[in-house]
Amino acid sequence: MTTRITHLIGGRSWEGPAGRAGDVYNPATGALTGRVDLASTELVGQAVATAKAAWSGWAGASLAKRAQVLFAFRELLHARKHEIAELITAEHGKVLDDALGEVTRGLEVAEFACGIPHLLKGGFSENVSTRVDVYSIRQPLGVVAVISPFNFPAMVPLWFVPIAIACGNSVILKPSEKDPSAAVAVARLWTEAGLPDGVMNVVHGDKEAVDALLTHPDVRAVSFVGSTPIARYVYETGTAHGKRVQALGGAKNHLLVLPDADLDLAADAAVNAGFGSAGERCMAISALVAVDTIADELVEKITDRMRKLRTGDGTRGCDMGPLVTGQHRDKVAGYVEEGVAAGARLVVDGREGDFDGGEGGFWLGPTLFDGVTPDMSIYRDEIFGPVLSVVRVRSYDEGLGLINANPYGNGTAIFTNDGGAARRFQNEVEVGMVGINVPIPVPVSYYSFGGWKNSLFGDTHAHGTEGVHFFTRGKVVTSRWLDPSHGGLNLGFPQND
Repeated sequence: MTTRITHLIGGRSWEGPAGRAGDVYNPATGALTGRVDLASTELVGQAVATAKAAWSGWAGASLAKRAQVLFAFRELLHARKHEIAELITAEHGKVLDDALGEVTRGLEVAEFACGIPHLLKGGFSENVSTRVDVYSIRQPLGVVAVISPFNFPAMVPLWFVPIAIACGNSVILKPSEKDPSAAVAVARLWTEAGLPDGVMNVVHGDKEAVDALLTHPDVRAVSFVGSTPIARYVYETGTAHGKRVQALGGAKNHLLVLPDADLDLAADAAVNAGFGSAGERCMAISALVAVDTIADELVEKITDRMRKLRTGDGTRGCDMGPLVTGQHRDKVAGYVEEGVAAGARLVVDGREGDFDGGEGGFWLGPTLFDGVTPDMSIYRDEIFGPVLSVVRVRSYDEGLGLINANPYGNGTAIFTNDGGAARRFQNEVEVGMVGINVPIPVPVSYYSFGGWKNSLFGDTHAHGTEGVHFFTRGKVVTSRWLDPSHGGLNLGFPQND
């Protein structure tokens, strides 16, 4: 029996006819578990109208009131994080510990947004001219849209939604139709936290719903995370319709290992960062750049660790789960075939082996290639699966040049015990997020997340202070007043309402 997964508009589940629908699977068994409603252009319009009607009241709410809602939401999310992690595992396939980590990282952004009274403080200059003051304020935009990917169904919406709401906007979230239930569960917590109906809404859909959001005149801004081709499309379409857009695209993240590195630490990092969440991370390490003198030893250490990994159902304590859909599994397996045909050495073949899960699950185990060259598709393309490619270089300079020549610039890392080399790397590498002996340099919530080059379209990164600026617009006020009038007596203690 399958479950109907429908939209959340105005604080209530959509009760209208389903119309078109998409399939939702359990990746560990291959079983069809749900049918998700796919919104029409007209339904998206209804959701936007609901959000717009709710916005004026929420935009006028005091910062004290907004912070109260944010704190309540934070407590509810913390209390329900295990339930939400189970939904992620059931529809995405990642192991429970990884799913719980995803929710926890999203929770950190909600905690950051609780500080909105401080984050929205402006500047003030007194008496710039005789009895004239100048000050700056930041105000909400209106209705904003968040379009999120399948690989982090809870965390990526949480990168944007708490900050957007804290800043006084209303939100339309369009989660991935592949694993939509976690986003709906998180959205319902806002109502429990006291957020007025209509400020937080969820519509499910495919390209029709996305295009409706990108072109609707009442949607003021769009936040997107996904592949580079779609990110470019979202940016170009949204900006052409007068919207503010931050579109985070794909990645080809490199890990450069120098001869003086701790090779055990580097091997652990390569396996963790390459195969966590089955490689379905925009921050996954997919290209290991090893200096020749230590490459053989490093490949051997990585291989030893890969042999110990257990791939299977995410609820059974496995190290790695299945891929999200059968179609995606077949696509990643196709890249493995291309790598072999191109002449790369297949050290570990993830298509083989036993998997601790259903026979119909979307399985592909950790895969390792050596002798990969930049002209091969397994190096050029973002595979988005558990495939790690080792590229050998002669020196630091050759490795740096390889990374900087890549069209992506999301994340990168260097492993070395040489502080001078690390400092030089952080200054010279053309990538937005850099790790030094840290394989996945995802910033904490009060810094901002985002890459360079084809990994980001738009000027503003996610969360942190850049997120606050994205969801607000600045205004400068110049004022002059005559002598103040007397306001009367009130001996009570001041209160925030």
